[in-house]
Amino acid sequence: MNSILTWIILLAPLVSAAVITLFTLRWKMLSSSISIVAVLVSFVCSCFVFAHSTAAAAEFTWIGISGVFQVPFGLTLDPLSRTMAVLVSGVGAVIHIYSLGYMRDDEGRSRYFAALSLFMFAMLGIVLANNFIMLFMFWELVGFTSYVLIGHWFYRDAAADAANKAFITTRIGDFGFMIGILMVWMATGSIVFAEIAPRMSALSNHSTFATVVALLIFCGAVGKSAQFPLHVWLPDAMEGPTPISALIHAATMVAAGVYMLVRVAFVIQSSQTALLVVAWIGTITAVMAALIATQQNDIKRILAYSTLSQLGYMVMAVGLASNDAAMFHLFTHAFFKALLFLGAGSIIVMLHHEQNIWKMGGLSRRLPITFVTFAVGALALIGCPPFSGFFSKDAILALAYERNTPIFAVALFTAFLTAFYVMRMLVIVFFGKPRTDIARESRESPAIMTVPLIVLALLATFGGFAFFARNLLTLPVEKEVAIVVPVLAIVALIAGSGLAISLYRNRASESVNLELLRHKFYFDEFYSWLIYWTQELLARVSAFFDRWIIDAGAVGGSSRGTWGIGALLRLVQVGNLQAYVFLFGLGVVAIIYFAVFR
Repeated sequence: MNSILTWIILLAPLVSAAVITLFTLRWKMLSSSISIVAVLVSFVCSCFVFAHSTAAAAEFTWIGISGVFQVPFGLTLDPLSRTMAVLVSGVGAVIHIYSLGYMRDDEGRSRYFAALSLFMFAMLGIVLANNFIMLFMFWELVGFTSYVLIGHWFYRDAAADAANKAFITTRIGDFGFMIGILMVWMATGSIVFAEIAPRMSALSNHSTFATVVALLIFCGAVGKSAQFPLHVWLPDAMEGPTPISALIHAATMVAAGVYMLVRVAFVIQSSQTALLVVAWIGTITAVMAALIATQQNDIKRILAYSTLSQLGYMVMAVGLASNDAAMFHLFTHAFFKALLFLGAGSIIVMLHHEQNIWKMGGLSRRLPITFVTFAVGALALIGCPPFSGFFSKDAILALAYERNTPIFAVALFTAFLTAFYVMRMLVIVFFGKPRTDIARESRESPAIMTVPLIVLALLATFGGFAFFARNLLTLPVEKEVAIVVPVLAIVALIAGSGLAISLYRNRASESVNLELLRHKFYFDEFYSWLIYWTQELLARVSAFFDRWIIDAGAVGGSSRGTWGIGALLRLVQVGNLQAYVFLFGLGVVAIIYFAVFR
């Protein structure tokens, strides 16, 4: 029974996508209903499997080369995948329902829900896959469906460019990921997670090889979870509909990289060097994104950079060899980040798609439900007790305090920055006087949008007390850590929040201007320059070679030579029989001459 339910979890969204695409594209309401029913089916089945499942599900051989290569198509049902399936399908279901209100007037709503269902199928495939090949297949499908969803409004140049940027950037990381998978198979002879783990001595006995493999596997997470230096695609992904931003930034696409690292932790932890690199990449991403967020004015981009920063915390935890802390923060982050993005969507819709925070103000009175729920998400994000983010972020800070003091110092500074830019956003958007007529005339969103906000607000509030903390987290036992770290974290929270309130209270414009941060450390400009002097230069050299060496030389020369020989031959085609007899005679004489005298 559990095996059947597991396949239903995976295949229900796929069936939905197929039915919508093939039969119901013309009927928007029917298409959205089919998509919502499918994700609810996956969620209900996930809950049942979570409560009753055994450790493994049925599988069948997909590719089999006797004695050489075996690829099963099977699903794993360990506690990690079962819990993640509940999270993905549950948050996905809330976002599906919210989309009914947000996308109600969109002409491409059927197309949107078809792509949404396909995205859920791909993400659930990553969660449930029991081997590298299946995981990579669904990994690439997530990349494709995110490209479709980010570029939903493809007729806008910004959306089309953002979709291309996301797709191409993540492919860079995926290339390294693919090579890492091949090297794991070469070393262990298997691609099934349960079979690789007992054979890890084949990797760990060769430290350099183990480090290279671990870092290549990590490349996949760098791309998908938008870690430095492949972080540039995630903020631009805001060009898609806001529910898609919530889905990508909360429990699905960007979380896939962290989930993958935890799933194959036996590979990453085979090399201490790789762990150190992973920890510092996460730390750099966390502080860099937080710095950039302090100077952003687009509400969705502020939240996007906060996602980058929080993903940095998760990757930091993986690098510090604590899968429990990484997954705990992933779960709590899924709730409060989905809440914040959907809250931002409520604001944007009611302000006629205005996203600049300096054109808002005073919305706490106009959008009371959105304000309260958004504030809950914000407090969870900055780690304010007793909200969920306090428990999960402090777990990572405590881990860093115990294992790497420099990383702890940077992580604590990042917590200060997080409190600063989040409070800056709250003060500008919800307090003071409305700065535009649209803000003055705004009103609360309909229930189809506010009810999901309330549900997520409850999860963001109490998630830290739920079974995640009891089952997935082992808190440090040292008394010093248990006291010092929360105190320092709260001091950072108060300092950051207080500074933001003092700088931005009753302000009508930006009081701090740092061009380096406003231009995101000029990463986009640097990559544009790099592409110009590599790809563009290579294209110009190739064009020169093609035109003057191949066309003018090899191809052009041979064609002109052939034409010349043909022209000479045409001269002897005179159409006169006597001339042909004469030429024939000359030929015979020439043959006799060469045969006799040579």
